[in-house]
Order: sequence, then C-alpha cells, then structure tokens
Amino acid sequence: MYEMIKSHLAGAVPFAITTGVTLLDIGAGEATASLEQRPEVNNHIASLHAGALFTLGEAASGAAMSGAFVEQLLQLRPIATDASIDYVKIAKGTITARAKTSEPGPDLVARLAADGKVRFQVDVTLSNESDQEVARMKVGWLVSAR
Repeated sequence: MYEMIKSHLAGAVPFAITTGVTLLDIGAGEATASLEQRPEVNNHIASLHAGALFTLGEAASGAAMSGAFVEQLLQLRPIATDASIDYVKIAKGTITARAKTSEPGPDLVARLAADGKVRFQVDVTLSNESDQEVARMKVGWLVSAR
C-alpha cells in the first residue's frame, strides 16, 4: 500500500517533480525524500535555493501524513495549514528530508474517527550527504473526511 502512495504522490505534485524531489520511502507516519543539487535549483551563492529546500521538506511532510492514513487516504481531504522552516547551514549536494508525524498514525486515525477531522504537525529534518542538518521544518496538517 505504501508503494501505491509513493507512486501516486510522485506524480500528484507537479511543482515537486519540476524541482526534482524524489520520494524514497513512505511508512506509517514517516517518509524520506531527496533533492539533488542542479543549476536549476541553485541560488546566487551556488547552493540549493531556499524555495527548493522548502519544496523538499513540504513534499516529505505530505508523504509522512499520507503514510499515517494509509488505509483511509482515498476518503480523506488533507490540507497543509501552515509551515515554518529554519535554514541552519548552506545546502550543497544531495539533500535528504526525513519527516515524521507528531503523533503515531494509529492515534491520528483514532482522533479522526472520533472527531471527523484531526490537526497535527509533521517535523522534517533536512540533511546533507555528511548527515549534517541544513534545515528543519514544521508543517501543520488538517485532515478531514471528504
């Protein structure tokens, strides 16, 4: 089921595709994505552009959210409600984003069943090839039944 989500998400967000984001793994409330540095996503100092890093983190957060609701996803309406990012270090090379929901998937599913909607956060860490943190991000999500 996670592979189906991965395949669908890979084509569902054209901007992430244009940017070059690749979804690597999706699990129960967790996901990993990467972005390879190329001239098209560079800034004026030859590092990855802040917007490209934001797109990578947001895509990973959406994949983690999807993984938390793997069984119900087609009946849900997920919306990113807010996001913040802290840029920690200049980002060069291939950057990997690791995202995780703030609560375990089963807890989120139970809250959704009880209330018809659920708000939660996805925390994302973006790291370079040396596993040094280059940015951290928080994305708020609202998931409700269709």
